Amino acid sequence: MAKHTSNAIYPECPIRNVLARISDKWSMLILRELMLKSPLRFSELQHAISDATPKMLSLSLKALEEDGIVDRKAYPEVPPRVEYRLTPRGEEMLKAMKPLIDWAANNMEDILRDRTVSATQHT
Repeated sequence: MAKHTSNAIYPECPIRNVLARISDKWSMLILRELMLKSPLRFSELQHAISDATPKMLSLSLKALEEDGIVDRKAYPEVPPRVEYRLTPRGEEMLKAMKPLIDWAANNMEDILRDRTVSATQHT
């Protein structure tokens, strides 16, 4: 099982608990890939998110599965085949997050330019 993530100071705060789970380095990238194509095998996710180590990818997938956001299905085959897909909860969450994903894509060029300008002004 994945490590339980909650906020010790505000254990009943939904937003802190959900953000703690999905704000790690890999979860949103996993969800984005599953939004684009589902189901995906572990190796396909690893290829799509090549800078994630297998261990970190696995831990993030387990955490998302633990929260009912991602479904893992293992097939009794040799070699074993495991597929991941969004659950209805995961799909609902991504609908809510899609505006943020789109905003990031639409504003990234300007944000990077502003960062460069700011960095040169503060040196």
